[in-house]
Amino acid sequence: MSAEDTIFARASGAGKAGVAVFRLSGPKSHAIASELVGKRTIARKADLVKFTDPASGEIIDRGLVILFEKPASFTGEDVAEFHLHGSRAVESSLYETLSRLGARPAEAGEFTLRALKNGKLDLAQAEALADLIDAETTQQRMQALGQLDGRLSAVAEGWRAQILRVLVPLEADIDFPDEDDVPAAIAARAGPAIDQLKDELTAYLSDSGRARTIREGVSIAVIGAPNAGKSSLINALAGSDVAIVSDLPGTTRDVIETRLDLGGVLASVADTAGLREATEDAIEAEGMARARARAQSANIRVLLADPSSDLPGDGVAALRPGDYLVWSKSDLGSPPPKVSAPAGVHILCLSAKTGVGMAEFVESITKNVSRETSADAPALTRARHVKAVEDALAALERARVNVDRVPELAAEDARLAARALGTITGAVGVEDVLGEIFSSFCIGK
Repeated sequence: MSAEDTIFARASGAGKAGVAVFRLSGPKSHAIASELVGKRTIARKADLVKFTDPASGEIIDRGLVILFEKPASFTGEDVAEFHLHGSRAVESSLYETLSRLGARPAEAGEFTLRALKNGKLDLAQAEALADLIDAETTQQRMQALGQLDGRLSAVAEGWRAQILRVLVPLEADIDFPDEDDVPAAIAARAGPAIDQLKDELTAYLSDSGRARTIREGVSIAVIGAPNAGKSSLINALAGSDVAIVSDLPGTTRDVIETRLDLGGVLASVADTAGLREATEDAIEAEGMARARARAQSANIRVLLADPSSDLPGDGVAALRPGDYLVWSKSDLGSPPPKVSAPAGVHILCLSAKTGVGMAEFVESITKNVSRETSADAPALTRARHVKAVEDALAALERARVNVDRVPELAAEDARLAARALGTITGAVGVEDVLGEIFSSFCIGK
């Protein structure tokens, strides 16, 4: 990628559409736009024009052109946007013409990368933009918007500023080693400051699971014996026939998933193979192994049981506090037997066929999921953020030990902590993570 290139891509969704937005960014973008429309338009004013191939004089389309002058644009460069009809024919003709006029197709995330390099966004905000594009639920959207507004960036830079203030007395001890009273004074000033920052970082780390749950979603595994009604429950939750329902036991052989919005939290609900003591069917045995593995890794387990049948022992053993024991087929009138469920397990009755008890089940599991999430505060939403804070915390632990003994080592550890926190916003070490982050972007961003 070269900053001297002028790049183009479709900025709106792919496929046929009434209107499609195409973005052009780089030093030649305004000149190319003028060649296409036959005149120079006024910046930040939408102008209805004809788009024409200068070589052949053929009209490509009629639409709007809007120019943005650097640095007041998304990328910080000169930008032109074209609002045209979203047909393949228009797109193909436009791309051919733009290429002949000296622009090239953008690579994945290249517009946002230019915005980052031109100081329009920092790294945490660039990640938030990707999260906003991928958002499927209200809480995902709100969390991404908060990060895009710079909430996490401000917190991370605040942490760095605190560390830099700690460095001042540490550097003083290094510069004035012969002063007898300096080390004690430094320890008195720097020690409490390090302790305060450690407590703050620890609190954010302990809360990071909630933020990542919003971003990544929760996994719910529906387990139980064959013919307990797992597939019927999945279909009722999804509102469509995503799983095959049959009276024959062992119909579900693999893990079938559907995605739900539970109170603004994305949930991936998995229908699994029926659990029983043994089977001679190798495929069913593999399905049961996958069911047990999914139950082990899921955030929430729902053990579905037919009141007229025995509970699968391994299903009960898999339950943890916050999980569910759900008696199915309540429309058949069989009273649920009294069982000893693990402490903290919710016990409910429902019928996926008639819908009785479904609302109560969805409400309960939604409260269960929502209780563990909050999109209000700045948060460590990615593993990269968590790793940066963990590294900073470890460095501060070392600095605290050495602050009144070896100030030189304490100062170096404080610098390492500041450097680790700087990677959150890209203040330092940005090149190390650009490839990983921007590979997830679409071409038009």
